[in-house]
Amino acid sequence: MDFPPKRIPDSVTRRSFIGGSDARVVMGNDAGALLRLWQEKRGEVEPIDLSGDLIVQLGTATEPLNRAWYERQTGRAIEHVQRRVFHPVHKWMAATLDGLVYQTGAVFEAKFMLPWNFSEEAAADKHMAQLQHNMWVVAARAAVLSIITGGGKWLEIELHADPLYQHLLLTAEKKFWRCVQNGEAPQLFGIEPPRPRLAAVRVVDMTGSNVWAELAALYRQTRAAALDHERAKTELKALVPEDAKEASGHGLRAKRSKAGALSFELVDLP
Repeated sequence: MDFPPKRIPDSVTRRSFIGGSDARVVMGNDAGALLRLWQEKRGEVEPIDLSGDLIVQLGTATEPLNRAWYERQTGRAIEHVQRRVFHPVHKWMAATLDGLVYQTGAVFEAKFMLPWNFSEEAAADKHMAQLQHNMWVVAARAAVLSIITGGGKWLEIELHADPLYQHLLLTAEKKFWRCVQNGEAPQLFGIEPPRPRLAAVRVVDMTGSNVWAELAALYRQTRAAALDHERAKTELKALVPEDAKEASGHGLRAKRSKAGALSFELVDLP
């Protein structure tokens, strides 16, 4: 995608487009936040003043450090810093980028997060809508979250474009933008974010876990029986006539659902 030679001036109002942070609200489950965003886009209320939000300000203040640390740790360069880009077709969609990774074209997003109750899964889930939105706008196939926590920890999370979720996101944003234009109050869309595919990077020794030892022993003891069970189930299903709603005998009953799936249950022998 071709980018403008310099950042679009900040005088361009955020009311004229849906951005990545807006996507989080549109795809979220907070009806009050959705209604307020709709009012902001219609010019009925002013955007919330975040100058007094310490966490937001910490994120802004640490963004240059975050970017520099990412470049140092990965050897990759970040370009198009704070560039606002509009979708080539849907002009009401835009992304204000923290940057793009020069070597891969991935969307770069710098975040500051508190250390308590922190997890990679929660971080990816929280920012999924924003990242999928930004990837869609710039036609990127991947995104990276560069996270600095209040506990002095840095980590990188790589996420990939999800075509199905992006389709649902585009549908929801179109409906929301239509509400902005026609004055109809929006409703929550109730779309669950995809489970992030996080890179597995650690090798963990579980020798010291008593629970692991107990379950490992049980797994080893029951593995052969489990394989026999699955084989028997597969062959039993093949024996049930295709036009049979139910088949039973020798203490076992098979039932066919309306969708055609077979399930088994034990019955008392006479």
